[in-house]
Amino acid sequence: MTTTVNLEQGSALINVLPSVHPGMGSMPYPGGTAFRVWAPFASNVFVAGTFNNWSDASHPLVSEGNGYWSADVPGAGQCDQYKYVILNGTNKLWRIDPYAKDVTSSAGNTVIVDTGFEWSDETYRTPPWNEMVIYEMHIGTFNDQPGGPPGNLNQAIEKLPYLRELGINAIQIMPPAEFAGGFSWGYNPSNIFAVESDYGGPKSLKKLINTAHRLGIAVIFDVVYNHLGPKDLDLWQFDGWQENGKGGIYFFNDWRSPTPWSETRPDYGRSEVRQYLRDNALMWLEEFRIDGLRWDATAFVRNVYGNNNDPANDIAEGWVMMRRINHEIHGRQPWKISIAEDLRNNSWITKEMNDGGVGFNAQWDGSFVYAIRDAIIPPGDERRDMYMVRDAIYRRYNTNAFERVIYTESHDEVANGKARVPEEIWPEQPGSYFAKKRSTLGAALVFTSPGIPMIFQGQEFLEDEWFHDTDPIDWQKKETYSGILLMYRDLIRLRRNWFNSTRGLRAQYVSVHHVNNKDKIIAFHRWETGGPGDDVMVVVNMANRGYQSYTIGFPRYGLWKVRFNSDWDGYSKDFGNHFSYDTSAHVGSKDGMDYYGNVGIGPYSAVVFSQDD
Repeated sequence: MTTTVNLEQGSALINVLPSVHPGMGSMPYPGGTAFRVWAPFASNVFVAGTFNNWSDASHPLVSEGNGYWSADVPGAGQCDQYKYVILNGTNKLWRIDPYAKDVTSSAGNTVIVDTGFEWSDETYRTPPWNEMVIYEMHIGTFNDQPGGPPGNLNQAIEKLPYLRELGINAIQIMPPAEFAGGFSWGYNPSNIFAVESDYGGPKSLKKLINTAHRLGIAVIFDVVYNHLGPKDLDLWQFDGWQENGKGGIYFFNDWRSPTPWSETRPDYGRSEVRQYLRDNALMWLEEFRIDGLRWDATAFVRNVYGNNNDPANDIAEGWVMMRRINHEIHGRQPWKISIAEDLRNNSWITKEMNDGGVGFNAQWDGSFVYAIRDAIIPPGDERRDMYMVRDAIYRRYNTNAFERVIYTESHDEVANGKARVPEEIWPEQPGSYFAKKRSTLGAALVFTSPGIPMIFQGQEFLEDEWFHDTDPIDWQKKETYSGILLMYRDLIRLRRNWFNSTRGLRAQYVSVHHVNNKDKIIAFHRWETGGPGDDVMVVVNMANRGYQSYTIGFPRYGLWKVRFNSDWDGYSKDFGNHFSYDTSAHVGSKDGMDYYGNVGIGPYSAVVFSQDD
């Protein structure tokens, strides 16, 4: 198709051809750049930038007849800035490119970028789900100093060797897409294809991923597809069209538009919007080589009010979109993980697509975090419900333990009126004996229960108060609470079977065979195939009383060695160092098992046993 355009009043008419280059946004080619944008209600579209002295009429795009406009612009190249100039009636709208991969700011200009990068991660492989240990990270506060600008990606890179030493093999980055201002959690994206400019932009992000991969660390991104913006959102009424005073072509323009955060829920019913979100997901996975996506608040993609069993308010198009994107990811890169934050205990989220499910590999397990926090935070031992703890350990979706991510702290659980677990246990005294003791009990359960374990940045050295985007992690606590940090390292190594003696902690199977709700003791058995080096016994005491000899059932005869004792005074000088000894299991029925043994366990402590291979 050819279009005839009057460039300026009184000038000659010229013919312009649509671009021959596929793709969306700006696509550099030798000698120029191709541009393509979706603006179905525009009467004309131009591209203005540093390559044409910001002329709003020198470079028209051509209608392709399907709502898309495109053209090849000789002379436009890398690092040039631009915007689209969209005419709709008498309206002239200057817009950032929806597919912008770099911007000067969320309220600034699009930047033409070279997407190439010299990768050096060819030997890297994403860890399987049953071996994954996730560290949730916020770039703006992870490695920064109070005052001044937010932390950035290069500063985060400096701490990656520390995470490898800790034993972490996956980091989950809170949304790094461009948002309004410099300080934010990231769940208000204005430009979902661009990397936050205050964090350092796309090259810095690729550098972080490349470095992480060379250290054996996977990178997972948060993406926000349940709403966009709402501030600095050029997608709002992008080409001038709207209904009911709402958001225009990218958004629902009816009763489905409101979310708890804004009235900017994408219109999943439009194929162009579904393509937009699909292209974004695949860009992160393929161009940036990330290892997985964590979708924010999927309940609000599939339902107006985020409910289960609410067909009147279901968004069928949202269900379809999630399923289609997951289907394509599984087909193209099946070794990469898709995680949903749904928090409604909805097994359809992680059910196989062939069985009618959405096809996420895993979802955050709200039932685990709520039950465990309820068990470790209250001051009175009588309030700890060991049956709820048992149920939290057993919980799974669709019979698969690794369809859930388990944790006691996340960005949501340590903000919005809630604080870090040690702070909740003893406000303003997070370094107290009881705060250390019971918060690390929660960590022990995270790393020994079936599921994909996750901790939140700074949790490993008792970061206190609550999370907010202007308060950096206090890295001095790494030295102050070096013993607690050592405990987290030891737990992570047990979970990953570092010494080939706790293989069962990476496996599906669990039996919570001992529940003493009176004395607040629980014991469970983890295994894959069973036998020495595989069978693991975990004993947890959630009361302020220790035992020299406490009898529980064991799955096998013979010597069981202590692999971990959270009461060791090497973790904290005020811990009791209660004697938890290697024990022998003897023939005799106990707790439904054929063998029994006596264990020593301190107050508010966890002990892990296994047999030599």
